[in-house]
Amino acid sequence: MRRDVFQAIADPTRREIIHLLAQQALNLNAVAENFDISRPAISKHIKILTECGLVVIKQQGRERYCYAELQKLQEVAEWTEKYRIFWTAKLDALENFLEKTQPRKKK
Repeated sequence: MRRDVFQAIADPTRREIIHLLAQQALNLNAVAENFDISRPAISKHIKILTECGLVVIKQQGRERYCYAELQKLQEVAEWTEKYRIFWTAKLDALENFLEKTQPRKKK
């Protein structure tokens, strides 16, 4: 199943995993040490992040290291930017309306 980036970042544990891996590559055990959940649960989160393209796992000797691939987050940034522009314009229009309709305070 191909997952999307939005599904991956919806979970706070996965967001924290991305944050950890953005700083440095870690093996699965090192990732799991940062959480109070089981190693299999961390593996499931890593699998979801891998399926959506935010994490790549590379074999190095006997260890498997997880690397962050953050280019996919650009999709999220572009989506949110559209709504930031939209809501900024709406709130600016509301502010202008309120300034025009509210009576001026006397000093």
